[in-house]
Amino acid sequence: MTNILSPLAAIRTHSIVSVLLHSHRFPPLSSETRLLKQHRPISCRPFWLTKQSFSVFSKMDCVGASSPKEFPLGLDASLEEEYFSQSSLLQDFTSIPTIDKAWTFTSDGGSQGMFSISQPNLLANKKRRYILPCHISKESTNAVSFQWAAFPIEMSNVAMMIPSPSGSKLLVVRNPENDSPTKFEIWGPSLVEKEFYVPASVHGSVYSDGWFEGISWNSDETLIAYVAEEPAPSKPTFTTFGYKKDNSTDKECGSWKGQGDWEEEWGETYAGKRQPALFIIDVNSGVVRPVEGIGKSLSVGQVVWAPSREGLEQYLVFVGWPSDNRKLGIKYCYNRPCALYAVKAPFSKVEVHQSGTNAAKDVSPIKLTRSISSAFFPRFSPDGKLLIFLSARSSVDSWAHSATDSLHKIDWSFSGKPTPDAKIVDVVPIVMCPEDGCFPGLYCFSVLSRPWLSDGYTMILSSIWGSTQVIISVNVISGNISRISPGDSNFSWNMLALDGDNIIAVCSSPVDVPAIKYGSLARKASAETSWSWLDISSPISRCSEKVISLLSSRQFSIMKIPVRDISENLTKGASKPYEAIFVSSKTQSRNVCDPLIVVLHGGPHSVSLSSFSKSLAFLSSLGYSLLIVNYRGSLGFGEEAVQSLPGKIGSQDVNDVLAALDHVVEKGLADLSKISVLGGSHGGFLTTHLIGQAPDKFAAAVARNPVCNLALMVGTSDIPDWCYAETFGENGKTNFTEATSSEHLDAFYRKSPILHVSKVRTPTLFLLGAKDLRVPMSTGLQYARALKEKGGVEVKVIMFPEDTHALDRPQSDFESFLNIGVWFKKYCK
Repeated sequence: MTNILSPLAAIRTHSIVSVLLHSHRFPPLSSETRLLKQHRPISCRPFWLTKQSFSVFSKMDCVGASSPKEFPLGLDASLEEEYFSQSSLLQDFTSIPTIDKAWTFTSDGGSQGMFSISQPNLLANKKRRYILPCHISKESTNAVSFQWAAFPIEMSNVAMMIPSPSGSKLLVVRNPENDSPTKFEIWGPSLVEKEFYVPASVHGSVYSDGWFEGISWNSDETLIAYVAEEPAPSKPTFTTFGYKKDNSTDKECGSWKGQGDWEEEWGETYAGKRQPALFIIDVNSGVVRPVEGIGKSLSVGQVVWAPSREGLEQYLVFVGWPSDNRKLGIKYCYNRPCALYAVKAPFSKVEVHQSGTNAAKDVSPIKLTRSISSAFFPRFSPDGKLLIFLSARSSVDSWAHSATDSLHKIDWSFSGKPTPDAKIVDVVPIVMCPEDGCFPGLYCFSVLSRPWLSDGYTMILSSIWGSTQVIISVNVISGNISRISPGDSNFSWNMLALDGDNIIAVCSSPVDVPAIKYGSLARKASAETSWSWLDISSPISRCSEKVISLLSSRQFSIMKIPVRDISENLTKGASKPYEAIFVSSKTQSRNVCDPLIVVLHGGPHSVSLSSFSKSLAFLSSLGYSLLIVNYRGSLGFGEEAVQSLPGKIGSQDVNDVLAALDHVVEKGLADLSKISVLGGSHGGFLTTHLIGQAPDKFAAAVARNPVCNLALMVGTSDIPDWCYAETFGENGKTNFTEATSSEHLDAFYRKSPILHVSKVRTPTLFLLGAKDLRVPMSTGLQYARALKEKGGVEVKVIMFPEDTHALDRPQSDFESFLNIGVWFKKYCK
């Protein structure tokens, strides 16, 4: 199922005291053990077992909670100790910071770096965001020095930070809370130079979600184009006398606002968000103007300034998603048709010069990519002569929610108005079936705003390559591709920024916390080039001694899993081995295996990477081996492998997981009596299928927002087309209808885990988000209730009232994996 968990991390509610008192997600403490715990040093207690929490429980005891037997979920001393000890360890992993972005700026004696870091704030149930500056001094080809600031600086309530092209200015956007205005701050080297307040009557919040998000400085740094929510439409006013004709936006006594017309949204994570629209702010005056000519039927994003030419109109290029009929969910759904458009920018010098003429101006946007069904992430070459963009046309055409990308270019060296008939040239085509060890195709989820080396034609990208993320270079003239992160590394590498012709990257593995690497281009005598990578000491990578010690005892490998039962109708790409990441103890004996957790990503067209996951590292550190399976249909293995799964969900993917499990058992790496399974979204679909189709294999299971009944989901999900595409394969697109037939409902049911629910004997924990629009909680609840009705199986459901599909708010994420750890300990150790 299309997972709003990012493909790189396929693996938050009331206050914690409220959770403990009312939700029973953690079993309550007995009076005796509460008194014992108070004698432990405060520094050793998890935040939810502090002395302040005990005072609340003591007050409960005074109003009738005199015996632990009165609580719905009792707790013996050993299980309570398990919650206590695991929560302490989980805190150590949770507190590890994440490097989100980085920027570099030229300066005397080297360059300046600026790193954006985030860290969960559990008590506030939100992320803290920091900026940590550094000075970068490149001493030689083999030496570079990063001098870090003494402390990071917290950027509270900041939605976006965008440096200007020269690096001399920094735009800081603070989105509104309630009815307050949006705030734009222009920072100089040492102070805030200007700040502007944009009222809600002009526009709402600036989009900062990474998809519709688009914000771009023009070349002379006087104008900024950006995407924000269009202003809220006026709503009717009613009083005790009825409808009020002269509507007012102000709140008045004795009146109320009507609801007005319902407007469809873009699904999961976009609830309450209005239509994305294009605006420009003048940096000198603070005047904001909407970009005219873009109709309501087009949602816009990813705006960039086209190269300016003397005496010609200034244009903006943006991505547009049409929405004439229905807005199907778009988060991580690359199968939504989209195109590049060019539109005239307000405030241009030509516009000012011609303002006195009577010539009518054409403000309609020009569709640049008529001949291709998908175009996004537009970038201009440094000389302004090429427009480069990515395409997910394979996804749009096949209806798989994500698939192999392609890279294209358009000649921009014209004089005058952009043309809709420009020739689109392939730079990197879709790779159908890669040769062993060769480039498997493009799988890019972001592109730097300036991804170019100084030669002007070499583009640097992060892409998926099997079970790893790698850094590649693409020559946009010749189309040549080179893997520039180390070819012998099973770690995952993600590019953060370019420092001239050098790369700042972050590198990690399932057992190694993220570390900063500095890549330098070394030119040889021949035409070939090579890259050298230096380790950069960084305060960002620090973690507790306990975490370091535990991770140092773990190891990982990437296994090739042969396909079982190859049939004649399988494509070559679907017949090739798929991969699984195996994490284990370095000292594991062949005679005594650690309990094994099978980990399954969502999507299904996503991938589990060999990068660091705090939650999975926590589970591994509890003494579990992990088998993280990238079954066929995962990204990073070529298009034929991706397209082999639609129409075969519930069978091919299930068999791939079982084959991977048999593979490690045959190698003596797992004990058949101590195997559990964990998955979310489509991974939850596989989890509940596995415990039904192979009821004797799993000692315990955890399903996070699982797809359990497609027949129920198809009428309630924000992406009903997903149900058709994955159930019917290549016929899904033609079969799709909002009025589902009884025959289709029967087909959905027969593909669903609930078909096998009567055979389940595995204790199962369900983690559900009440505000999930992608896989509405009803499908998981129905399955859990069916298990309870059947009897003989322990079932536990934890509901997160304020969470969406990802369950990624800090408190929810913490609570989820604490309960997962305790659940597996109860049944697998």
